[in-house]
Amino acid sequence: MTYLDDRIWISELPDHVGETVRLAGWVYNRRSSGKIQFILLRDGSSRVQCVVSPDDVGDEKFAELDRVTMESSVWVRGTVREDKRAPSGVEVTIHDFGIIALAAEYPIQKKDHGVDFLLDHRHLWLRSARQETVMRVRSTAEEAVHDFFRERGYLRVDAPIFTPAACEGTTTLFETDYFGDSAYLSQSGQLYNEAAAAALGRVYCFGPTFRAEKSKTRRHANEFWQVEPEAAFMDLDGCIELAEGLICRMVTDVLEKRRPELDSLERDVSKLENVEPPFPRITYAEALELLSEKGITVDDKEGFGAEDETVLGESFDKPVVVHRYPHWCKAFYMKRDPDDDELTLSMDIIAPEGYGEIVGGSQREDDYETLLKRIDEHNLPPESLEWYLDLRRYGAAPSSGFGMGLDRTVAWITGVKHIRETLPFPRLLNRIYP
Repeated sequence: MTYLDDRIWISELPDHVGETVRLAGWVYNRRSSGKIQFILLRDGSSRVQCVVSPDDVGDEKFAELDRVTMESSVWVRGTVREDKRAPSGVEVTIHDFGIIALAAEYPIQKKDHGVDFLLDHRHLWLRSARQETVMRVRSTAEEAVHDFFRERGYLRVDAPIFTPAACEGTTTLFETDYFGDSAYLSQSGQLYNEAAAAALGRVYCFGPTFRAEKSKTRRHANEFWQVEPEAAFMDLDGCIELAEGLICRMVTDVLEKRRPELDSLERDVSKLENVEPPFPRITYAEALELLSEKGITVDDKEGFGAEDETVLGESFDKPVVVHRYPHWCKAFYMKRDPDDDELTLSMDIIAPEGYGEIVGGSQREDDYETLLKRIDEHNLPPESLEWYLDLRRYGAAPSSGFGMGLDRTVAWITGVKHIRETLPFPRLLNRIYP
């Protein structure tokens, strides 16, 4: 028998109280108290304290523990005991163990490290309790996304990463050579979603998107994950309601399934428990008035900045919907408001507590001639968007959709201060390693 035979995961231990089990994992911490040693073992599923004494393993075996360094991989065999004081509710008394591989001196210690040092060692920093916890919340949030759309009849359709033209704006494109032609890393899967929605009715894509923004704020990453639904025959109001529903589902699922993780992050869950539809809704003009009342003037040609979004978000106790932005600060494909051609049928949802915009969406322009005019106004190459114009030539229909930045949304839900902690391997300005 090897150490892998009949091995169980630490997270399964509460179902094996009183049994002798075999575990394999890494030594997260080790301490001694006289003739007893305590090993905090982790295996990726959870952590458990293991108690070792020479009476159970023998003096020779017990002495081997002095060789075990932090993050060494080991296997253990022991009896599971109930211990209500332990975070997992159990403890393991070890009868036998073996060293799989001794770790070199681990570079990340209990002392404080600078952010650059931790990001340089992100591949190891992920093993820390806090980072592991954030990844668990992120995974649950992603599962909620898929469940939410599947239950509503949406099909997942994966959009390409290489694209021939811009979607959000030409100034934030990562350009690359594509066998002699220029191609760009996708800013959004939205245009392709519109084609898919014309075929399948209700779709969504979920994957990495890229913006070549030279931003160092805590809200931005140059590679981020975005979920983007698109539905035919849906207007702006339907789009807002869909986004509200998605946000609430993500928050609810995390509260139900990851409350201990939120507690360990010291997240004030009362603020999340308040997140229920409908959200407050204000127009862009009303948002300007609100900011003005607080002594903030917004540049008429710049739109909202990070500080403006922070103030707007902190003015409400749940996410706020800001709708009908002026056309000059929005993308070419957004339909104009029939009651005011200066405005678009668009919306952003701004999270409270200073996390900024987490959703941006709109009703799409469905008229061929108008869309062609918008492409020209935005100085975009019409030849690269011929296929997109075809969607208006052949059975044009109203459609709406939005994009949600998963990483920023998870930052808000968990309460972590910087988006970099919500990405397993963040790609930031001047950082592409590891």
